[in-house]
Amino acid sequence: MKTNIRNAAWTIIVLLLAGFCWVGCDRRLDVRTVYPFQVTTMPTPKILTLGEEVEIRCTLAPERIVKGTRYTLRYFQYDGKGSLRIGRRGKSLTPNDRYAIAPGHFTLYYHSLSAERQSLEVVFEDNHGESQTLAFDFNSKEKEAESGYSLLSHPGGPLTESAGSKASQ
Repeated sequence: MKTNIRNAAWTIIVLLLAGFCWVGCDRRLDVRTVYPFQVTTMPTPKILTLGEEVEIRCTLAPERIVKGTRYTLRYFQYDGKGSLRIGRRGKSLTPNDRYAIAPGHFTLYYHSLSAERQSLEVVFEDNHGESQTLAFDFNSKEKEAESGYSLLSHPGGPLTESAGSKASQ
């Protein structure tokens, strides 16, 4: 009698285990191929004069390297004039064109071609639709010297919260 109960209990356990395995199995294998990535840069100067060149050291770090993933960059310059290169001896990039880059460390060089404020965005994308945008703003030394004060101070003294709110209205 004890043997029959024991055999029945084992049979029920094996059938339940087989049922859980059967329900948990799926013929489709779910393989994740899209991983986020991060682009970091070293600090860059905020003031740039005509003809000056800035080195922008970058690191493209994917969460996981997946075979077949390609990374590109493109840039948009919406204030001022300048040229951007990948590497010291690289040729100037054309705005809004895609250029292939590899994960890891690389250096961008921005060369100022105007004496006014310069702003640009560099967009990094992969072939899975993930993207990251970095914005760079460079002010001109001549503009700051002419005005005599930076955005954080005012000729009559420092801006207070009330004076700042009046100025913005």
